[in-house]
Amino acid sequence: MAAPGEFPRNEPFDVERLPKLDADQVGHLRRIENLSLLLPDDWSGMQGKSSLQEDFGGLRFQLAYMSYALALTHRHRLPAAPGVFRKTFERLIEKMLSPDVWTYWHYVSTGNGPINAAQGELPAEWNPVVKDNIMYSAYLQSMALLYHYIFNDDRYAQPGALTMELKPLYWGAGGKKFVYDECSLNDHLYWMMVEKGYLGIACEPNCVFQICNQVPILGFRFHDLVYGGTLAKEVTDGYLRAWSDFGIANERGHFNMMVQEIERNLIPTEAPWVDFWLGSLMHAWNPGFVEECYPAQIARWGEAGPDGTLWVNEAAGIPTSLGFTSARDFGWAAVCASEVGDADGLQRMLAYADRFLHRTWFDGGLHYRRHDESFDGEGRFSAMDPHTGNALLGYARLNVPGGLEKLYAEPWDEEHFREPALTNISDNADVLRARYERDAQSLVLTLSPRADRDGKLRLELGNVWERGSWSLAADGEHVLSGSASEPGASAGAVAAKREGERLVLECSAAAPANFVMSFH
Repeated sequence: MAAPGEFPRNEPFDVERLPKLDADQVGHLRRIENLSLLLPDDWSGMQGKSSLQEDFGGLRFQLAYMSYALALTHRHRLPAAPGVFRKTFERLIEKMLSPDVWTYWHYVSTGNGPINAAQGELPAEWNPVVKDNIMYSAYLQSMALLYHYIFNDDRYAQPGALTMELKPLYWGAGGKKFVYDECSLNDHLYWMMVEKGYLGIACEPNCVFQICNQVPILGFRFHDLVYGGTLAKEVTDGYLRAWSDFGIANERGHFNMMVQEIERNLIPTEAPWVDFWLGSLMHAWNPGFVEECYPAQIARWGEAGPDGTLWVNEAAGIPTSLGFTSARDFGWAAVCASEVGDADGLQRMLAYADRFLHRTWFDGGLHYRRHDESFDGEGRFSAMDPHTGNALLGYARLNVPGGLEKLYAEPWDEEHFREPALTNISDNADVLRARYERDAQSLVLTLSPRADRDGKLRLELGNVWERGSWSLAADGEHVLSGSASEPGASAGAVAAKREGERLVLECSAAAPANFVMSFH
């Protein structure tokens, strides 16, 4: 080992033994980042055939599952790179608060639809979280608390941090303003869940969907991880008791979709999206049951495609309502395969998507572009919607087996947040690796320059001071050393300086590919 301030001749660290993101995974992250960077209320590339935000591919679902994909990638693939994800995550939450995302509730709250007509028409409600509408409120709750947990940042705990505001020009003098934060929203949902006997909170009036009630459970768990307590355990125990009256799944192993709250009537629809969406989320807290059901589900809904590919026959389930074409059955099957560890099924589905479902690169990002025809001229499934193409297939490719389960059940310890990490990076490089190896006391970063952007590469590293002396290798060549409080003189093309609690590195954006910062 080198003495403090000296450069070791050879870096004793095998970077290549650590996994890294591939080009497609980077492309999905770039797509999410690009969509987050659109101007406020510019939803280019995110609009489906419906403009009323009622369907299962609405903006709220895209924003939420893109944020989940970021969290899973950070947790499992780039744990030492919060700076890659933090700003994008914040922009997604900001977009989630847009009236474009939640004002559908003013109309949906009136009910009187095909499965909730028994109530008649109800008074319209502007506040999108005060009653029912768990299909929005829980996503906002879980996104804010997940952000707090993975970034150790309480910005959404501040009073009014989650404020939904509508400012009309020519009607409704004074507009509408609903002021919450992550704690007040979480408390509100918890007490609604208790009042409902843990069966769940309705999405549309009188319609308690199992799927959307998995989301506040995730939020309660993230609340427990941040603040302590056992809300999630209380709610899941109550949920199992409440649903024992109806059955989470039927005798064939397919998940039941919903219960009509007033009539206490089970709507026992069998459909691919019900099985795979619910399975993807419930696997976080009930993995054994989901894994028991999954083989029969994929056997029923999966269809062999050309050359060993796999697709999901949505025609076997309920058709998309109102003529909206969708690939949600396919997208959720891919997500569920990724979560339960069906590597073969996942790869076969991604191969089908890459070949037949309009794979597209745009501005450095990878997505599957919208296509409104369900089948092509040769009878192959070919539909694609923005939710699946922007969020779900990226989520599936970025996830790891048991990814949501581990996020839920195997939290980071406190030491993680004190470890050296990449806290910010300029926008001219992608991060392929970012891990702090405790045994080796080394921060490992692998970067790839963005071909469409030039300029100096700037890295900001946190938690590097007061850890003793250190050395920095760039592509195996030692370029810098430092003490517990300051960087030393550079011995290469990497410039370094201390800015407050950060170590700032600057170099050419074209190289190096690998940084290893070792503490001695």
